[in-house]
Amino acid sequence: MKSMNNFGISVYRYIVISIFCISSAVSYAQSAFDDANTAYAEGRYEEAAELYQSLLDEQPDATLYYNLGNARFKQGELSQAILNYERALRLKPNYKDAKYNLAFAQSRIVDNIKEQDFFLSTWARAVRNTLSEPKWFMISIVLFILGLAGVLLFLLGREPWVRKSAFHTAWIALLFSLITGLNGLSLHNRDTLRNEAIITQGIVNAKSSPDRSGTDLFTLHEGTKVTIHETLGEWANVRVGSNEGWIRLSNLERI
Repeated sequence: MKSMNNFGISVYRYIVISIFCISSAVSYAQSAFDDANTAYAEGRYEEAAELYQSLLDEQPDATLYYNLGNARFKQGELSQAILNYERALRLKPNYKDAKYNLAFAQSRIVDNIKEQDFFLSTWARAVRNTLSEPKWFMISIVLFILGLAGVLLFLLGREPWVRKSAFHTAWIALLFSLITGLNGLSLHNRDTLRNEAIITQGIVNAKSSPDRSGTDLFTLHEGTKVTIHETLGEWANVRVGSNEGWIRLSNLERI
């Protein structure tokens, strides 16, 4: 009986300590966030950026990335502003303020190059980016379950109209389950591979090969978004628009 009482007291202490630690962490984070917002409002953008970054080091958050992007923009660091707006949208695809500020920041860069993709690819990517990876997978699972229910109803139903309705429900639900699942997988691969990046140096010459002696193919400027195809040592093969070439990894930062 005594050992049970001791166990109960230990569990109680553990719970109390855990609650205290969590409360302290939340309180500290809120305090740091408020301090960062105050610094930003008072024009102390470097201090605000450092506070936002310290919070992001603990936990990625779309609002923090957005606020950090604003602070960097105020400091005149265009590439860092674009980078953080992009990161905010990666976590929260429908973040309207981040979309607006990103578009405004991109209008200020030299190489405001638009991808010349087939319109269906552009449309599919836009649809994919409307939701986050977990939401796409959740929808896919729900549709898959609905599709299975339709298959069972088709096999077990007796009335012709029931079997017909179940058949159409099943194939439509399973088709869209596949599509939504592929959207989630595409976002998962994007976030895992992180093959999109922002040029962070003022002017960068893309080479024909991964070495200094390579021929200069085209020039990129700070803030330009590129797609990384492959890396070799300290070099990355990037594509932007219809151009492709090699640049140093130190000249870019992955989104």
